[in-house]
Amino acid sequence: MPDRIWVRMGDGERVSMTQAEVKEDLLMGTRDAADKGRIPELTREELDQLFEIFADPNRIVAVSPGEEVITTDDGASGIMVVDQPDGGTALPMGYFNAVLAFERICCADTAGMGHYDYSCKPVKSIINYEKQRYYMYSQATTIPLIYGTQPNLGLYFQPDGPFPNAAELIPRGKIEEARRAQEMAAEALIEDLVFCARELYEVGCDGFNFDTSGSAGDADFYATLKAAAELKTIAPDMAVEIGMASEFVLGLHGGIEYNGKRLAGMFPHEQVKVVEEAGADIFGPAINVSTTESTPWNLARAVTFVKETVAVAHIPVHPNVGMGVCGVPMVEVPPIDSVTRASKALVRIGKADGL
Repeated sequence: MPDRIWVRMGDGERVSMTQAEVKEDLLMGTRDAADKGRIPELTREELDQLFEIFADPNRIVAVSPGEEVITTDDGASGIMVVDQPDGGTALPMGYFNAVLAFERICCADTAGMGHYDYSCKPVKSIINYEKQRYYMYSQATTIPLIYGTQPNLGLYFQPDGPFPNAAELIPRGKIEEARRAQEMAAEALIEDLVFCARELYEVGCDGFNFDTSGSAGDADFYATLKAAAELKTIAPDMAVEIGMASEFVLGLHGGIEYNGKRLAGMFPHEQVKVVEEAGADIFGPAINVSTTESTPWNLARAVTFVKETVAVAHIPVHPNVGMGVCGVPMVEVPPIDSVTRASKALVRIGKADGL
């Protein structure tokens, strides 16, 4: 085993650390998660396993045969189409061919598609186009095809939407006005999410992914949960996945509740319980990355949260393994050495059901 180990920082910089430094960062990372989430730290044996994953001299690491998990995504096939600033390859092909290539060349377990903006509000006005597009894609694919959209409550505030902007009201001390604005916006978002998902279900949609939920705080997460619960009564055969925007639900409202539980301040192991109550089928925790800390620190922290989330969950848990979350550096094109180490650790130690 080498005396120094090459790892990444949270911003993607490649650095070398001594074995002792890696072990220290692993310990500090799990302790940070345990302290913030009030959950158990990783055991000594688990920390040793995580150290071995980082100490592996191969650029790419993997789980052993038989330990593989399935993957879901938020339109990952789009990387073949979009330009380099968005982390894509800008191949001269359309979205339809990208989905087929994702299925037949990348051998994906599921495929995701959505509007280029990937937010609910713009989809509503073009839902007939999206229904036609989904139907065409689904006739050509064999694997489950999931339609994804970000709830994105922020688009419902002025100047983009009709409701007063809570982010402007709060600094002015207008707390109650900001709360009412968020509540009204949430109701409009619920209506739009259910409308879009219901329309897609009419053309046989296999699954609906509420992606980056809670990006605008607890009212955003509330709208997602309410929409998911209503959707499961309308379309019980359509799978619902809820992927989070952050490990911690921001309390921009502060008092909003779901089934008597305050959403502000929830960590992943608490988020999954209300997601279950809403009737969702898959939960995707997102553990934030600190760009100034190493990948051993960040990944140990992510695995600690995911392990506890899986332990209390009764539905599959698919951690978000992308840029800036769950131990993957915050860069447009995440390095494969970090991505595979994060994937292996989340499955082997965190016991994730999928990625």
